Amino acid sequence: MDAGLEGKLRGYKRPGPLRRELAVRVEYQTDGLFQVRPSLVQRLTLRVGAGELLDETNVPLRHLLEDCRKLVLHPVPPNGSVDRAGRMSQQCILWPFYAEEVMQVGGRHTVRCLITGGAGFLGSHLTDRLLDAGHEVIVFDNLITGREDNLAHRFGHPGFRFVKQDVTEFIYLPGHLDAVVHFASPASPIDYLRMPIPTLKVGSLGTHKALGLCKAKNARFLLASTSEVYGDPQIHPQPESYWGHVNPVGPRGVYDEAKRFAEAITMAYHRYHGLDTRIVRIFNTYGPRMRPNDGRVVSNLIVQALSGTPLTIYGQGEQTRSFTFVDDLIDGIWRLLMHDDTGPSQASDPSAADASAANPLPSDPNAKDIHQPVNIGNPVEFTVGQLAELVLEFTGSQSEIVYRPLPVDDPKVRQPDITRAQALLGFEPKVPLVQGLQRTIPYFREQVQGTGAAS
Repeated sequence: MDAGLEGKLRGYKRPGPLRRELAVRVEYQTDGLFQVRPSLVQRLTLRVGAGELLDETNVPLRHLLEDCRKLVLHPVPPNGSVDRAGRMSQQCILWPFYAEEVMQVGGRHTVRCLITGGAGFLGSHLTDRLLDAGHEVIVFDNLITGREDNLAHRFGHPGFRFVKQDVTEFIYLPGHLDAVVHFASPASPIDYLRMPIPTLKVGSLGTHKALGLCKAKNARFLLASTSEVYGDPQIHPQPESYWGHVNPVGPRGVYDEAKRFAEAITMAYHRYHGLDTRIVRIFNTYGPRMRPNDGRVVSNLIVQALSGTPLTIYGQGEQTRSFTFVDDLIDGIWRLLMHDDTGPSQASDPSAADASAANPLPSDPNAKDIHQPVNIGNPVEFTVGQLAELVLEFTGSQSEIVYRPLPVDDPKVRQPDITRAQALLGFEPKVPLVQGLQRTIPYFREQVQGTGAAS
């Protein structure tokens, strides 16, 4: 708390004999990062002691208000009241301050955030972003695909806590909570094809339990969804209004439908319980901390090139992807998580048109509904063949390219329409693929040379 504010507070005393105590009603608000918690109103008795203002339990007022942005003081007149004209009654005429006083305090709201799946590729990067900004992070992860190594540099940090926990079974967290970011899920084809039931369970039971925790804590919920909800799209690029083209009983359906269900229950909690929810649809993302053998196209090609083995391309390499560097993706998620609540969703009409219709309506980028899904990705499109050539160039590998049949239901195109993210969040990806690969390859080189291409 600044000296000017403390000086003003010290001035609240009656003339005459020194008054060292002040009854005051204090209302303080956070800086708007989270509006789900109402302003806290307390009646405090303040006194001067040890050179600063203390409350009745000798806690310095600066500690009580260290995360405060706006402070509203309502001094309580002794033995008197204020009449309708704003005049003090005769009993308290010597009390000099009875009007409301509003002061700005240069503090900061410390966010307490739970990240499920926080030991994974993306969750660990968001953990870093929050901790670096001075916030508190609790990570729940059962480590079936996450790795403690991704968080090793954070162990011992006073604002960090790790719990090995399967969120499909039980979630308990004492104390207040500002937000839950639900990343937990196998997310690469090799993982969800190997673990179809856990994938479906974490998308359904895990999401349900995470939402229930948010409801109990009055916390904000952000669901990490995926571009896979669009399936093998027939609309290109894909806007959020597109309902998708998904095979629900194909091998990829366990992941696609788990995320589609997760989006549905998230919106149900928002509409029925009034929960503050966000949904991010994540497009192909790459960067350090990817597992070398996770089966994704970027990691596959880089590891094969560094190992001197043939690069595997499925089909003829003409299928397209839009590759987002992890720093850009985390920036978009950060903007969505921290965006001020804009009220209840307006898109509750089940007859609302979507881009699957014969005459689709264009998405409205100015519809400031933060609760509807938001695409986060890089709209610059590359073929898988072009990616392979770049990988060979930047690794200096002499590996050959071999071609294999396309997997079942593999999308032929994938490109985000980020108009909504640009308008709503001011999001713009900054790292082009060439630069991102140059920042990613050294990480994989260390993985391959140091520990091998272990998962």
